[in-house]
Amino acid sequence: MAAISCHCAVPSKNVSLSSSSSALFTNPLSRHSGFSAVSVPSRASRGRISCQISSSSATSPPPPSSVNGPAKAGMKDFLHISDFDKATIMKILDRAAEVKAVIKSGDRAFLPFKGKTMAMIFAKPSMRTRVSFETGFFLLGGHAIYLGPDDIQMGKREETRDVARVLSRYNDIIMARVFAHQDILDLAKHATVPVINGLTDYNHPCQIIADALTMIEHVGRLEGTKVVYVGDGNNIVHSWLLLAAVIPFHFVCACPKGFEPDAKTVQKAQQAGISKIEITNDSQEAVRGADVVYSDVWASMGQKEEAAHRRQVFQGFQVDENLMKLAGPKAYFMHCLPAERGVEVTDGVIEAPNSIVFPQAENRMHAQNAIMLHALGL
Repeated sequence: MAAISCHCAVPSKNVSLSSSSSALFTNPLSRHSGFSAVSVPSRASRGRISCQISSSSATSPPPPSSVNGPAKAGMKDFLHISDFDKATIMKILDRAAEVKAVIKSGDRAFLPFKGKTMAMIFAKPSMRTRVSFETGFFLLGGHAIYLGPDDIQMGKREETRDVARVLSRYNDIIMARVFAHQDILDLAKHATVPVINGLTDYNHPCQIIADALTMIEHVGRLEGTKVVYVGDGNNIVHSWLLLAAVIPFHFVCACPKGFEPDAKTVQKAQQAGISKIEITNDSQEAVRGADVVYSDVWASMGQKEEAAHRRQVFQGFQVDENLMKLAGPKAYFMHCLPAERGVEVTDGVIEAPNSIVFPQAENRMHAQNAIMLHALGL
């Protein structure tokens, strides 16, 4: 950087500003931005300022990180479960159990997020996602900022790449719950802090980590289990498939014809050679011997105009008491919520003793805390 010599002419005194002058104010962010600390005169001493810049400035390079900011050194995005190996996923699950135990004990001394902030982008609103992220981040010492659908209008009011770079300069981590999967990819590409996928139309990785934690607690294990999803081949199914590409278990998706999950994602899970993967249109045969029967709404947010049609097509794919009997007495029922009782699942199944939907919902917070700790390298 070129040497700058500035002199302020005031009635009582002159103030010389240079890198060697005594600091009246030092930019606390200078160590991060690549700029040298600059001394600034107090309001009382301000006057006419003349600056001389040495001729070497003409060839000086621009300050580093002036546009994109620093790289994500030692930090990681959490966009797809299959971005991580088995050891890392199991480490995150172990950490989730540990942090959950600390929080449940009432101990509030563990504050790894103290002094940190998280921006939460919600193009698609959600009670569980907002409360679990915001409460979890707070309980571990951090502060979360909610940005609703009308606060940013990412991609419409402001380009995603600009949102990513601005929020990165204010916050330590970004969580986004959006519609188009490309939006989360663009955020991660341009952000200089970790980006957490809170849900896209393609996948929902935080939910499945919470589900895996819940299975470990109740079934006793994740590996070697049989998980049967009954319903639409949606983003939840895609995340189960991506987990099955990393952790060995038997995954079955039972759905109506024409509502199968993304073929490329199915192929990826099958070609990984880790788990047994089945896609079927026979829900009754599928659930036999299941450790977990899993369901979700038939019409997700953004598909409500299709709800009436889907209710007709999905007849025979409701998880009711009879279907759970076919699964066997040891089968647990899981649902990512919100549920439309009487549609994809009966009230009796949700309220049954083997329903673990509410421990599953609680575990969203604990799983996400572990994910954020991993993303931040803490």
